[in-house]
Amino acid sequence: MRWLLAMAIFVPISVALRLVGASDVWVFASSALAIVPMAGFLGMSTEELAKRRGAGIGGLLNATFGNATELIICIVAVRNGQIDVVKASLIGSIIGNVLLVLGLSVLLGGIRHKMQLFNKDVAQSHAAMLAVAVISLLVPAIFVGSVRASGRDMSMRIESLSMGVAIVLIVLYVGSLIFSLYTHESLFRDPDDREADPPTWKQSTAILVLLVCTAIIAIESELLLHSIDPVVNQLHINKLFLGIILIPIVGNAAEHSTAVMMALKNKMDITLNIAISSSTQIAMFVAPVVIFIGPFFHHPVTIVFGAFELVAVTVAAAIAVLISMDGKSHWLEGAQLLATYVIVALAFYFVAG
Repeated sequence: MRWLLAMAIFVPISVALRLVGASDVWVFASSALAIVPMAGFLGMSTEELAKRRGAGIGGLLNATFGNATELIICIVAVRNGQIDVVKASLIGSIIGNVLLVLGLSVLLGGIRHKMQLFNKDVAQSHAAMLAVAVISLLVPAIFVGSVRASGRDMSMRIESLSMGVAIVLIVLYVGSLIFSLYTHESLFRDPDDREADPPTWKQSTAILVLLVCTAIIAIESELLLHSIDPVVNQLHINKLFLGIILIPIVGNAAEHSTAVMMALKNKMDITLNIAISSSTQIAMFVAPVVIFIGPFFHHPVTIVFGAFELVAVTVAAAIAVLISMDGKSHWLEGAQLLATYVIVALAFYFVAG
């Protein structure tokens, strides 16, 4: 809580830097740092509201607003026509959650606890959903690579395909919520939590924080996205690297810290839920929503991704499946996940683009 309040100072700093015409590099850095505490407070307000709504509605709130920061950034990016940044950040959030967040959590948790156990069935359920999401990204790319059509005709086909896949993913995502929150809720309940923690905020306070943080994240996202092109030109940084590596880290920083803390407390079920479920939500909820809103801003977003992105997300999903197979983890597996993430990051920094 204290570090979030301390970092909130970057909100006025970023706005002031933009108003005085400071370097875009400083505006980019300050706005990125400003999003981190706002994302944290947004998550806290959602948690407080969830505590007051009961297990079912609370779970639905967490599932809907769990990646609200990434969704806001993507919506602002679509409105500004930064479609390449949108698609890169979607892929980056998926691989970041599975490789970076889970890897760091398993590594640090494994150092403190020699062997950590988790519910294998629940983990495999999450991994299977992530695998389906990855398949939904691979199939359109295969379609585009195998079908020959004129430019306009092909564009219409891709947009229609993207809408169709988005509808299927949303329906399946709703089905997964019904499965985890109602029909098979007992499988996902933490046996160590006998009673839910009572809310510490008033409902009006939680709603106010939610609305204020949403507005600030939207403003900071505008500053961040308007600074991307100048930063790319000034620092000669790969734009794809910014979208896949840096921006997802900014949006997920607060959530990352929670996953690591849970692993240190030997609560690996919660850590896996945060890491893998967040990736699934990005692919099956955030991405379809972005596809749906694209035409309203006259910037359609398709579900067709490049080869680099598809290889990275496929590797992440495959590792998630492998990790979930035996119901236990140790520090070496965390090191392997982090090593894979570093290799992917290096590839995007030096080669992709």
